Amino acid sequence: MGDAMELRHLRTFRVVARTLNFTRAAAELHYAQSSVTEQIQALEAELGSKLFDRTTRRLTLTGAGERLVGYADQVLELVEEARAAVDEERGDPEGDLTIGALETLCAQRIPALFGAYRTRWPRVRITLREGSRGELYQAVRQSEMDVCFTFGAPPADPALASATLGTEPLVVIVPPGHPLASKEEIRPGDLDGVGFLATPNGCGFREMLDRIDGPVVEAEVGSLAALARCVAAGLGCGIVPALVACEGAVAVPLAGAATDVTMTWRRRDERKPNVAALLATAYALSGNDSPKPAVVRRAMTTA
Repeated sequence: MGDAMELRHLRTFRVVARTLNFTRAAAELHYAQSSVTEQIQALEAELGSKLFDRTTRRLTLTGAGERLVGYADQVLELVEEARAAVDEERGDPEGDLTIGALETLCAQRIPALFGAYRTRWPRVRITLREGSRGELYQAVRQSEMDVCFTFGAPPADPALASATLGTEPLVVIVPPGHPLASKEEIRPGDLDGVGFLATPNGCGFREMLDRIDGPVVEAEVGSLAALARCVAAGLGCGIVPALVACEGAVAVPLAGAATDVTMTWRRRDERKPNVAALLATAYALSGNDSPKPAVVRRAMTTA
């Protein structure tokens, strides 16, 4: 083995190992697919071992590749800790910051945060990515993303920290002319036997729908935005946050139902000035008057 292993090759390897798809990895990393292939080939040549099995249509890790995943995580985590220590000494936010959010939050809440942050900290280069809850949390865990914004409570993970920015009321969206469209408020008992569209298992809104007795899940839709469009087309009803754009559908409040808007980050990154500044900016924009977590209080005094 030589001594010229590059960190960017390890980062690329880790994304390919997670997605098991060169095209998807290239999109996440903002590289050309040919660059991803070249980096993996260079890493394999450096290590003298094949890391992926490309003999079938589905990319798989070899035994050597599976072993390398854990070491790549450790190396990149140490690099992030070293950078955090240096950043803390320097003090001023700069460098790269990757933010992730659900599609709805990217459209409705993140632009204001993006603008406020860039205005105050122009030396920070921001990348914004969309994803599902599971994808976002995994990207934060693996240091591929600094902070993510989701609905609902984050997973119980000692490596992650979170803060609630506020709550968003939930509504039942129905096609025009639906019997529920004339109601001022919908209660769970009103949903007996009603056909619903649902997001896939693992989504917070699917979990909420599954806890209500009565609704009948007739089809699954991949995103809240697509679900709203399908409801407007008359294909069923749905439960979504009130901020979801539902043009062509009727939104009726669901009695007593709301979801938290949450930001999540790695605990070890709390000292990084660019992350601390984002936490402080997000909390300041939220208008949330509830007691702030200690890390957010610290961030708001230093940002």
